[in-house]
Amino acid sequence: MTPASPLQDPLGAFVPGPRHTLPPNRPGPLSGLEFAVKDIFDTEGLVTGCGNPDWAASHAPAKQHAWAVQALLDAGASLVGKTITDELAYSLNGQNFHYGTPANVNAPSRIPGGSSCGSAAAVAGGLCDTALGSDTGGSVRIPGSYCGVFGLRPTHGRIPLTGVMPLAPSFDTVGWFARDAETLRRVGEVLLGPDPAPMAFERLLIATDAFALAEPPARAALEPEVALLRARLGGGEDFEAGAPGGGLGEWMQRFRTIQAREISAVHGDWIAAQNPRFGPDIAERFAWARTIGEAEAQAASAARAKFAERLSASLAPGRLLAIPTAPNIAPLCAASAEALGGHRLHVLSLTSIAGLSGLPQVTLPLARVSGCPLGLSLIGPAGSDASLLAFAEDFASGPGRD
Repeated sequence: MTPASPLQDPLGAFVPGPRHTLPPNRPGPLSGLEFAVKDIFDTEGLVTGCGNPDWAASHAPAKQHAWAVQALLDAGASLVGKTITDELAYSLNGQNFHYGTPANVNAPSRIPGGSSCGSAAAVAGGLCDTALGSDTGGSVRIPGSYCGVFGLRPTHGRIPLTGVMPLAPSFDTVGWFARDAETLRRVGEVLLGPDPAPMAFERLLIATDAFALAEPPARAALEPEVALLRARLGGGEDFEAGAPGGGLGEWMQRFRTIQAREISAVHGDWIAAQNPRFGPDIAERFAWARTIGEAEAQAASAARAKFAERLSASLAPGRLLAIPTAPNIAPLCAASAEALGGHRLHVLSLTSIAGLSGLPQVTLPLARVSGCPLGLSLIGPAGSDASLLAFAEDFASGPGRD
């Protein structure tokens, strides 16, 4: 790949202003790779802006790199810039009120997805080889699907969050993007290390209720990939991820309740003190989060524990769960707030499966609808992240695919 000029940003993916670049600390397994960093990750000497100018104005420069940034620099990769994020990472759209919407090169005129929008757009557009993002409610998986790149949300707690702005700590994870599964795996070897118990996947579960949430064209586009999975893993069996408990829509609401309570706990004092300028959608979201009471959140958390226990038991070692990454391709940039809000609830009904359970999920850009990318996701047992990446790499280039 020909590296972009430090000032070149044809996609609007990077934080406005001088490009923050860093050479590798030493040669290593990622030598020759260039990476970008979502602007909620600290880099030494630079203010972490978190997508909001009032946040940037009220915070001091970082004293050291975030753990993940340090790990990639130590592994021989070069930092080529910090990327735009939705404000305080609290959105799945990728439309920043202050800094704009990064261009989605694989789905022009459509949103890139958020909140790791700049990172996904930069990777998709060839401005870097890989990019760090975070995933709380889908902020790696959804941009990965919309922009047509690979992405991983790891097992919760697998990668240190040191130096990363928190949003909802019991859901927050460090993730990353790549245009090819090999690069995704190579970065994982650095950030994840080996699995505690490496595994081969031999059985497939297909989340029928998750596929029912997908729009008919999306289901049709994913069917050939599901058929390839079935052929590889002995046919597979149907599984309802949201049962018991009222279905995926009810679990999505429990996810939102817990997330909102945690967000208020993390950012409520700062918002009250600074009265920051948020875009209308983000302001409304933070206001709603303040309405969630402790008792409501505790009830949702108790239900969550049962959900996680059931899903973990169903995904015994060697099993994979297949779901659509998103219910459809990326919405149009010009879509109404009402349309985007309805779409978001369907998205969260899918992303909350891994979020509530803390399990690793990889999105593979294997399908297209109307010329736009759509991801298929695989969820594995807790701690199977490296094995999941190895399977994804093999499957993405395996038999039956051009």
